[in-house]
Amino acid sequence: MATQSVHSDICIVGDGAVGKAAALGLSQQGLRVTLLAPSHAPSHLPASAAPVSEDWDVRVFALNHVAHDLLSDLKVWGALDHERIANVEAMQVFGGNAASDGKLGFDAYGAHVQELAWIVEDKNLNQALDNALKFAQNITQVAGRASRMSVNDTEVSIQLEKGDQLTTALLIGADGAQSWVRGQADIGLDYRSYGQQGVVTNFACEKPHRGIAHQWFVEDLGIIALLPLPGQRVSLVWSAPDPLAEQLLREPLTALADRLFAYCGEVLGRLTPLVPEVVKAFPLRLMRPHSMIAARVALIGDAGHVVHPMAGHGMNLGFGDVQALLSVLSAREEHRDCGDARVLRRYQRARTEEVALMQLTTDGLARLFGTDLAPLRLVRNLGLNLLDSLPVIKRKLISHAMGK
Repeated sequence: MATQSVHSDICIVGDGAVGKAAALGLSQQGLRVTLLAPSHAPSHLPASAAPVSEDWDVRVFALNHVAHDLLSDLKVWGALDHERIANVEAMQVFGGNAASDGKLGFDAYGAHVQELAWIVEDKNLNQALDNALKFAQNITQVAGRASRMSVNDTEVSIQLEKGDQLTTALLIGADGAQSWVRGQADIGLDYRSYGQQGVVTNFACEKPHRGIAHQWFVEDLGIIALLPLPGQRVSLVWSAPDPLAEQLLREPLTALADRLFAYCGEVLGRLTPLVPEVVKAFPLRLMRPHSMIAARVALIGDAGHVVHPMAGHGMNLGFGDVQALLSVLSAREEHRDCGDARVLRRYQRARTEEVALMQLTTDGLARLFGTDLAPLRLVRNLGLNLLDSLPVIKRKLISHAMGK
């Protein structure tokens, strides 16, 4: 079989939502983009090809205003199935399920917005991105796996397993937490496992959720979050210690619903598993690459940072990366190409503060709420109640969470 050589201004490795959004945004700037992924057979069929499944995806994202604005600029937000999107109108955070435990509440009214966030299924988001890619100019999609890369002063060369070669001025790693690009660029990594798994599934709830996201921090059980879905449905994300997670995966979902009733019964009533019953889990870890750039390389999304999912900001951080990269590249001087070292350093500076702050915040909260020391629990609960009574600080916190 004959091999091919493809040259572009930018090559993106990865087939997730962050990489697809980057490809769309960069192509709209008139740049030639190659999107490399293991397979470009559509995992999310377009609506014209097959009926959309009515099953509810157990993987959902709480997209903030940064993500909303980026997807709107890319003309993707309007293409989502909005009947399957739930607006988050408020959030209630509890230090446990006892009356003496701390409590903190946020709402859209207090933040002077209509919504705090939007809950979007993975398949809904990716289907809209896939459909947009089909009509995008300047994008070449290549199916294959990279085997090695080399970098010189002017370009990056990527050799594929099947023999094809890609050359580009800038290589973007959007290939997830186990990033091949990051490894090839010899970017070091600090890694720590939380000893937890994120257990995800969906339920129907007896009482209306009223657009409120609920979260409970429970010392021995981890972090329980119930996010609103359209109608009287909720999505569970339970950051559970490994032994408990394995138990949750083994038992029927009706037993899981019984466990949750102790926390959500008063506000949501009884939970009923959605049919077909699906439960999945993924390991939770903190990953801090030593840099988000290397020579003619930039990392975005989970390739550049992995945080605890308690705040639901992993995808939002990735879309923030895309937004920053688009801004930096569009503002570069005419004599600088996309992979110019000074341009990439601007991208690194643009992302350092927000990424570091989110890593510090989520890691600190995971440690604080995971402690079983009574004095720290007391201070923590008092802190939640105090913060709940300080509207100015609350508005600043929620504004940051929304990306504003």
